[in-house]
Amino acid sequence: MSKSFDELVAKAAAVEKKKVSVAVAQDDEVLLAVKAAKEKGIADSILVGDADEIKKIADNIGMNLADYEVIDVKDKIEAAHEAVKLVHDGKADMYMKGLIDTKDFLKSVLDKEVGLRSGRPLSHVCVFEMEGVDHLLFLSDVAFVPYPTLDDKANIIRNTVEICEACGVKNPKVAPLAAVEVVNPKMPETVEADQLRQMNENGEIAGCIVDGPLSLDLATCPEAAKHKGATGRKIVGDADVLLFPNIHAGNILYKGLVHFANVKNGNLITGTAAPVILTSRSDSFEVKVNSLALGALVADSLKKNANK
Repeated sequence: MSKSFDELVAKAAAVEKKKVSVAVAQDDEVLLAVKAAKEKGIADSILVGDADEIKKIADNIGMNLADYEVIDVKDKIEAAHEAVKLVHDGKADMYMKGLIDTKDFLKSVLDKEVGLRSGRPLSHVCVFEMEGVDHLLFLSDVAFVPYPTLDDKANIIRNTVEICEACGVKNPKVAPLAAVEVVNPKMPETVEADQLRQMNENGEIAGCIVDGPLSLDLATCPEAAKHKGATGRKIVGDADVLLFPNIHAGNILYKGLVHFANVKNGNLITGTAAPVILTSRSDSFEVKVNSLALGALVADSLKKNANK
């Protein structure tokens, strides 16, 4: 089981090298990340975008474009269409956002003809390595599904479990979060958390352990579970997955961790036919490299499962 991004990167480098298709690749941080991914043995890249701009950036960062396939498409929408089609057609294993608005990037992901629809709902998963926590934490959904219904939450769990398994985390412990750890009919989040627990127990949500509702301290702090007398729960401060009641709770914690804590993280859109690497312009170079490593592991896992 991988417990750090160093381990994840090493694991990604040990599997068959993957190929990432980058939409509108003329972005400094993105090109630095794909250069590092190649050097680390994680992935080769197909760079789709303005070839002149890509060359300018490559020259500035010491990137030899002879080692990469570059497809010259000046228009950003057309570049995204071409880049996602490469993944759709099996010429690349994962899809990465470059210098393009998120809404336009996601339109290409969902394109009915050349996109990456799988028939499953999409969700966002971020993975954190955090000082003081001895394992990786998987957070969802903090960026994609605003107000998830009960069905949405079940699908978010299924999507996230897929990422956990690709990272070597088997049968992950999933904590549907609320302000309290008891069911209160006046707090719908607690009711749905309990329903998710029941769905897990009756086999509707498989491959994981769901215990909810849980407050954040009971989900992540063994001492808190001990002090509150909750040691009989399935999760006693050792959750692998934090499932948020809505995007606001998830996004606030996500940004709080990124800006105030000593963390490393990576992000993926999942539920797609291939991994989709959607990072923010404000995300660091390291986040982009970590996300490429995650994408490579998920792509490898999808390929192995398809071959079974």
